[in-house]
Amino acid sequence: MGETKTQATSKKESSLVRDASAALTPSFLFDLDGTLVDCVYQHVLAWREALEQAGIQLAVWRIHRRIGMSGGLFVNALLRETKRDISAEEGDQLRRLHAEAYARKTKEIRPLPGALDLLRYLSEMGVPYAIATSGRMESAGPMLELLRLDPRVPVVTRDQVQFAKPNPDLFLAAAERLNVSISDCVVVGDSVWDLLAARRARALGVGLLSGELVQRGRVSQRPESNLLSGH
Repeated sequence: MGETKTQATSKKESSLVRDASAALTPSFLFDLDGTLVDCVYQHVLAWREALEQAGIQLAVWRIHRRIGMSGGLFVNALLRETKRDISAEEGDQLRRLHAEAYARKTKEIRPLPGALDLLRYLSEMGVPYAIATSGRMESAGPMLELLRLDPRVPVVTRDQVQFAKPNPDLFLAAAERLNVSISDCVVVGDSVWDLLAARRARALGVGLLSGELVQRGRVSQRPESNLLSGH
């Protein structure tokens, strides 16, 4: 009798430990470009090409530090630097030229080292995660295919929210799709815009050295870009 009671107690305690462990497991909200997929420089060059077609000369480093914003915010920010006014129609044309130039470069793009293994590991461990990108589906679609995601993984693109990064809408929507509290999420990104959005969402933000943060020098703890190096 005593042994049976002990076994029942042990099973109950094990169940409590599992429940507590699940409660302590955070959900992960990943940026896409520059975080999981190595495409930052393709975006930079595509924007330079688009700007030059519109007769706008801008140094690559100025373009690089804005990567991670949505196309609309990106155009507005860059044009403030050039002190040039453009119409809404011209802004739409710039975004279209960028999308066309970027589409021509997608064959060069690969997942970042460790990205596929990391996502596979999270899936095997039952850790919830979602993708939240400032890109629209027309440009994000081919990148998502590279990651071979489970169809059940939520993906939130710029098309689905009112405001893009550095506003928190993308990450808030991703947390809602996972049915978890944003305060229980870890936001992983490569740009200052990701980390600003994470802060505004009241989530923990983790910056990677695989994209725009390298150019800004905002993160210096880990020189390697392999996403698996710390898991």
